[in-house]
Amino acid sequence: MDSEEIRVRGKEMVDFIADYLQSIDQRPVYPAVQPGYLQPLIPESAPQDPDSYEELMKDIERVIMPGITHWQSPHFHAYFPSAQSFPSLLGDMLSGAISCVGFSWAASPAYTELEMVMLDWLGKMLKLPEEFIFGTGGTGGGVIQGSASESTLVALLSARRKIVTQIQTKDPAAEERMIMSKLVAYTSDQSHYFVERAGLIGDIKMRKLSTDKKFNLRGETLKQALDEDKALGLIPFFLCATLGTTASCAFDNVMELGPLCNSENIWMHVDAAYAGSAFICPEFRPLLNGVEFSDSFNVDPHKWLLINFDCSAMWVKKRSDIIGAFKLKPLYLRHDHEDNELITDYRHWQIPMGSRFRSLKMWFVFRLYGVKGLQEHIRRHVALAHEFAMLVRQDEQFEIIGDVVFGLVCFRIKGSNNLNERLIKEITNMRRIHIVPCQLREKFVLRFVVCAETVKSKHIQYAWQNIKEAAAKVGQMSENIRK
Repeated sequence: MDSEEIRVRGKEMVDFIADYLQSIDQRPVYPAVQPGYLQPLIPESAPQDPDSYEELMKDIERVIMPGITHWQSPHFHAYFPSAQSFPSLLGDMLSGAISCVGFSWAASPAYTELEMVMLDWLGKMLKLPEEFIFGTGGTGGGVIQGSASESTLVALLSARRKIVTQIQTKDPAAEERMIMSKLVAYTSDQSHYFVERAGLIGDIKMRKLSTDKKFNLRGETLKQALDEDKALGLIPFFLCATLGTTASCAFDNVMELGPLCNSENIWMHVDAAYAGSAFICPEFRPLLNGVEFSDSFNVDPHKWLLINFDCSAMWVKKRSDIIGAFKLKPLYLRHDHEDNELITDYRHWQIPMGSRFRSLKMWFVFRLYGVKGLQEHIRRHVALAHEFAMLVRQDEQFEIIGDVVFGLVCFRIKGSNNLNERLIKEITNMRRIHIVPCQLREKFVLRFVVCAETVKSKHIQYAWQNIKEAAAKVGQMSENIRK
């Protein structure tokens, strides 16, 4: 394919994408295929001679689309949003065309400096403390990670290196292996599973702490755990607090947790992967109060800020802490400006050495929507979630579990877990909308999330009609069983 053909095929692909997204609500949101469906549809080996582009595009509908869960459908209400917008797609196209590998300033100065500026822009939109902002002369700064999972792991490994260094500075005879065996980290029983997985990867004991009746982690619970573990000779060093948990969008009390962590020399990482985007709205910003006590903070623009995956924004209060955990300087990666305070070599801030030019799509979205446009998007989703919650509350056979704060509503039929398990199975089999469940304490709960950029009130009403229809079928089946 030469430059002339890409002009033609590129325009055709843009038309294909626009048509797909424009008519996406007409496709079943959840696929009906069975495991292993794809292999029989394609040859066992790659072709020796080139296929035609036309045949390839025919196979998109024949092979790929039947197995797609359509995350951008207005009928998709599962997990959390997978953000997307046309400006973001255009920025991503340009990133793919430039195709630089970012790991140092010298590898591509524009890659490095635009990422620094975009993290500052977003940090200022969130009104983060000045320490987290490059441009204010702070001690920290921001980096784009691939996901909140990576952000949490990077924070944990940075905290681990910091505490080991501190202990060995005081006691040079202390062996790293012995120190590591005593380290203990904390998170709540409502945090995402990737926090526990970070502990597995980092070879760290991760203790999950109980939450209050609203599923929030409180300071007194952490204090009790610290006292217990220190009495056993363990070394507490890390806490992952969550603002907007995956299961119910609960908020750990960082105003209580933060001062305690600071006084106990514990690194506090605040995970606001989903909810964090909403803090660009002044009315929601108070929920971020306490971030000033954190050592690192994360929000995923690829969830709710119209920037497509992957784009996870992470800030640290002291960049020396994160660089100290990952910095190595082989000769082939050195350059003349590596000691210049104005630049950053991002390979010292992340798990992979290099990454794509992801800040381009942030730049496109921030400029073409503006802060007001992004705020409007978030407020509209919140209003639609409250509309759905109102429909649930008006039906006496249903109940809402937890608070409805942003775009997530947790609900269930009043009754047994088995009844609710049958309900979500029926909803899934209908394939008209897509939602997923969670477990909150002893209750099996259904999660309804406002996800797609294009979702409107009519889609909320449509979803509720289908949920009611599925509930009626489940109720009738239960009645027949009793008879």
